[in-house]
Amino acid sequence: MTLILNGSDWDELRKQAPKPQVQNLVLDGFEILEGMPEIANWGYSRSMDLSPGVWLCFSDCEFHQDLILKIPAHDHPIQFTIFLSGGLYFDDVHPHVMGGTHSYFSGSGISPACAEKNRAGDRLTIVDLTIEPQLLESFFLEEGHYSHALQKLLFKGEDWKLSFYPKVTPAMRSLAQQMWNTPYRGAAKRIHLQAKVFELIAIYLDLISAQKPIHNIPQLKPETIARLHHAKEILTTQLEHPPSVSELAQQVGVSVSTLHRGFPALFNTTAIGYLTQQRLEKAEMLLRQGDLKVAEVANLVGYGHLGHFAAAFKRQYGITPSQCLAGKKVVFR
Repeated sequence: MTLILNGSDWDELRKQAPKPQVQNLVLDGFEILEGMPEIANWGYSRSMDLSPGVWLCFSDCEFHQDLILKIPAHDHPIQFTIFLSGGLYFDDVHPHVMGGTHSYFSGSGISPACAEKNRAGDRLTIVDLTIEPQLLESFFLEEGHYSHALQKLLFKGEDWKLSFYPKVTPAMRSLAQQMWNTPYRGAAKRIHLQAKVFELIAIYLDLISAQKPIHNIPQLKPETIARLHHAKEILTTQLEHPPSVSELAQQVGVSVSTLHRGFPALFNTTAIGYLTQQRLEKAEMLLRQGDLKVAEVANLVGYGHLGHFAAAFKRQYGITPSQCLAGKKVVFR
């Protein structure tokens, strides 16, 4: 069963969570250790205020049931996230899977509402860095060869923020692990972490100067956006016998070209791509339950050809449907 919570529900559960006991973890005075709610098998977060405007958080947890966390639109600071293991799932706004070999880097501005999915049994280990935009912006006061371009990307004010999903390089992963396992204590620990944080920021700024950002909200009319959301709902509820692209466009009252253009702009995937994602997500859920054979699951999610189903499933999850049925965990690709 999937548990669905909004932001305030989750915050309340976090407040009620018991303080965790983590072996071989020694905290300094500037660190705060918090436990995870009871819906998690185990887990904790270790957060710290490194310096004015800079916050660092290490999280390690595993949920015993699927969780969807509904996050409303909100003001967003600068954020960097590296997944040392696991990932988060999204239907829109972000790529379908955030994690694995790709990290997350967001500029400041307004973040759109989204639904964040956590999967039962996945271990989620994250290094997360948050920076007040005014602090980072102060570094752009001096002229530089890419300062003006980066300023336009990172500081959106009251406009929708921009996001990047750069591939995790060995240097980025090494820095994240050094931060997680810093050998120092007290003031030396704080200075060491600050140095690693700004080294990580430098790597990201260099990377995104050549990358195209992902616009979280497409430039579409509100009525068109509503129609495209309706199209997504139709696909979600008709996985076994979905309409064709032309039939779908007609049902929601847009042209085929608008569907082809708007669906990727709004949901970061085509209509067919979204249908495939939903089919495979449902297939994985059914296989994990263990009540049905692989062929039965394939038919239930609309695959008439077992070989096509197996190939699509392995491309998505890195394991075969049979391995999933046997309990093997997903491999991020």
